[in-house]
Amino acid sequence: MPADLIVYALVAAGLVFWLRSILGTRHGDERERPNPYVQTEQAADPTTDSPYLADEKPITPEERIMELAENKTGSLSVENKTAENGLLDISKVDKKFDISHFLTGAPDAFAYIVEAFAQGDKETLKNLLTEGVYKAFEGAIDEREKRGETAITEIHAIKKAEVIEARQEGKTAFITLRFTADETSVVKDSDGEILEGHPDKVTQMRDVWTFGREVNSKDPRWLVYETRDDLEDDNTTIPNKEMD
Repeated sequence: MPADLIVYALVAAGLVFWLRSILGTRHGDERERPNPYVQTEQAADPTTDSPYLADEKPITPEERIMELAENKTGSLSVENKTAENGLLDISKVDKKFDISHFLTGAPDAFAYIVEAFAQGDKETLKNLLTEGVYKAFEGAIDEREKRGETAITEIHAIKKAEVIEARQEGKTAFITLRFTADETSVVKDSDGEILEGHPDKVTQMRDVWTFGREVNSKDPRWLVYETRDDLEDDNTTIPNKEMD
């Protein structure tokens, strides 16, 4: 095997391992992974470096939410006061919830799921989607395979991840984000002819996804409960599935 292919394979394998650890996925026979969306509990260790000075008071999860809502800079933001209040309600019920951890993991999950759908990776999708959303993705993959088509999607960059809604319903917390991403997407027929997209053209997609999690569950994952286009003329890279 050529040396460049060996290097590529090692990089790809490392990326998959890193994403799986970030997303907190579990398959039943492995130890529970850290959840990127909630503040992990760490034992106090005087030898561990702290981001705070001895006389500084650590910022609370609620203060992080309010700070993010007030300072809409960079790619991560809270869109409005209603979303901010919803996040604050979630943080009151889920004492481990940390918006910074959630917004670190959610864009990675978005890219991972979009590319897994293009690859027809049902095992990965089943671990990250609710049953209803998974069925929509599975059906689209099956139809694509019946037609003999193949898809290639690459997320180059996620420009924005904006919290547009957050709420607590019973024991389940829901957070809705609008993702703006640069992607390359191609669909080919059984002869390898391009049906949609272009391998060298980067286009922008805007999708709205709702993540949910039972706050008292030992399962650390935030699953995808809903996917939809943000605008009528957006790229239709993945199926739309509204929440049941």
